[in-house]
Amino acid sequence: MYCNYCGKVIQDDANVCAYCGKRVGAVLARKKLVRPRANRKIAGVCAGFAEYFDLDVTLVRLLWLIVAVMTGVGLLAYPIAWIVMPDQPEIRSLPAGQQLTTP
Repeated sequence: MYCNYCGKVIQDDANVCAYCGKRVGAVLARKKLVRPRANRKIAGVCAGFAEYFDLDVTLVRLLWLIVAVMTGVGLLAYPIAWIVMPDQPEIRSLPAGQQLTTP
């Protein structure tokens, strides 16, 4: 199999190209910009952006802090993103021994 981005030969079962780091293979489901329930510090805005753009959450938090201190835009954008970005849907599990029934 060949990487669609750099053109190098990669393993047939690879999800990520070893040379350029891009995702390859089947079309992935479109990601949604949500505030995850895990890995939150304040409201999960930076964690949501980090997940959406496949970046390290610490890097996103650091960049957000630098922009907030240098320009003040981050101080205004954070509460707006907190309001606009939806929470990640809660995943509930059934208690042991119960099965899901459909009407």
